[in-house]
Amino acid sequence: QVQLVESGGGLVQAGGSLRLSCAASGRTFSSYVMGWFRQAPGKEREFVATISWGGGSTEYADSVKGRFTISRDNAKNTVYLQMNSLNPEEPASYSCATSGYAKTFRTRPHENNYWGQGTKVTVSS
Repeated sequence: QVQLVESGGGLVQAGGSLRLSCAASGRTFSSYVMGWFRQAPGKEREFVATISWGGGSTEYADSVKGRFTISRDNAKNTVYLQMNSLNPEEPASYSCATSGYAKTFRTRPHENNYWGQGTKVTVSS
């Protein structure tokens, strides 16, 4: 089993920044890929970013490239999402997720077996 707990969400003005954290426990955190997803009210969950088990490889949704950065600290069992230049179209519940076993990216929500409860991001215009 893997337990994931997100934090760091909140209210930010358009153009502002937030840093989300996802603390993991359970299986060996450093062994598998981690990802961030988001879901806005009334919309489907969508992929945001993912990072390899060692942190050396990352992939981003086109909509966040150049503004968001995913990173991880395996010593702390934590993955981060630095979000810059947030725009009013991006408020959502942001969740971290993992398959719990895969060493390749899993960018589709159904490919991930473990999810955190989500942290809400609100962007004011």
